[in-house]
Amino acid sequence: MSWTVEAICTGKPVPFNGAEKSAFAKQPVDGAVRITLEGIESDEQADRKHHGGPEMAIHLYPLDHHEFWRGALMGHELLDQPGAFGSNLAVQGIDEAQVHIGDRFRLGSALLEISQSRQPCWKIEHRFQRKGMVAMIIETGKCGWYFRVLEEGVAKPGDTLERVETGHESWSVERAFLTLFSPISDKDNLAQLAALDRLSPDHKARAARRADS
Repeated sequence: MSWTVEAICTGKPVPFNGAEKSAFAKQPVDGAVRITLEGIESDEQADRKHHGGPEMAIHLYPLDHHEFWRGALMGHELLDQPGAFGSNLAVQGIDEAQVHIGDRFRLGSALLEISQSRQPCWKIEHRFQRKGMVAMIIETGKCGWYFRVLEEGVAKPGDTLERVETGHESWSVERAFLTLFSPISDKDNLAQLAALDRLSPDHKARAARRADS
């Protein structure tokens, strides 16, 4: 299967919460971009401890979810922006139920692999100035996901995101996210999740801790 990338978005650290900076707000770029093992060459992260790096090189938050949030938030001007949720790739017609941990995609000349779901944090609610969004993401599984970069390359808006290999077929991103972040989760499922070889080390460790607790 393949999907069209409508926009590629990047950000620079700017004041976000008082003196704290963030590159959460992503804006579309024109023309081709270089994709490296660390992500899109012109993209930056202010908090490198919790964001960015090879296991969270590129973020995709499905554009289709913007319509859900228009209803949930009774409209919001930020939802007209393709990078409103910090997403690097703006793609219609794809969601967490359709893709799996370890799925591989060709984007331009780069090869990407889904490494983990995205854990929602306070920055989403701060940017939208709405409480309760994190809880809604955990309830619905509308989390988005991260790619690692297996082969560096070049891509541009309008390119195809083509799935070239299915990863852990029984573990959709939606299932992995709900297993890991729902308040109550089955220990056997957590143990299975922790054993997935294509899952990021951070999420493998988190699943193992929850399975043992």
